[in-house]
Amino acid sequence: QVQLVESGGGLVQAGGSLRLSCVASGRTFSSVDLGWFRQAPGKEREFVARSSRSGAITYYADSMKGRFTISRDNAKNTVYLQMNSLKPEDTAVYYCAADVDGPLGSGKAVDYDYWGQGTQVTVSS
Repeated sequence: QVQLVESGGGLVQAGGSLRLSCVASGRTFSSVDLGWFRQAPGKEREFVARSSRSGAITYYADSMKGRFTISRDNAKNTVYLQMNSLKPEDTAVYYCAADVDGPLGSGKAVDYDYWGQGTQVTVSS
């Protein structure tokens, strides 16, 4: 079992930045890949970014490359999502997810085993 708790969401103006955090517990943190997804109202859950267990390898959705950065601190059992140059279309609930044994680099929600409760990010124009 892995428990995930996100924080750091909020309201920000377009062009601004936010850093989301996700603290994990219940399993050796460094043994799981971690990802971020988001879901806007009326839309499907969308892959944002993924970090390998060590943090050395990262993957991003094309629309987030260059603006979002995923990182992790295994000593703190925490994964981060730094979001810069935010746009109104980035408004969504952002979820942290853990993949115990899925395909390397997967961006498919079905491959992730555990999910946090989500944190709301709202970008005003």
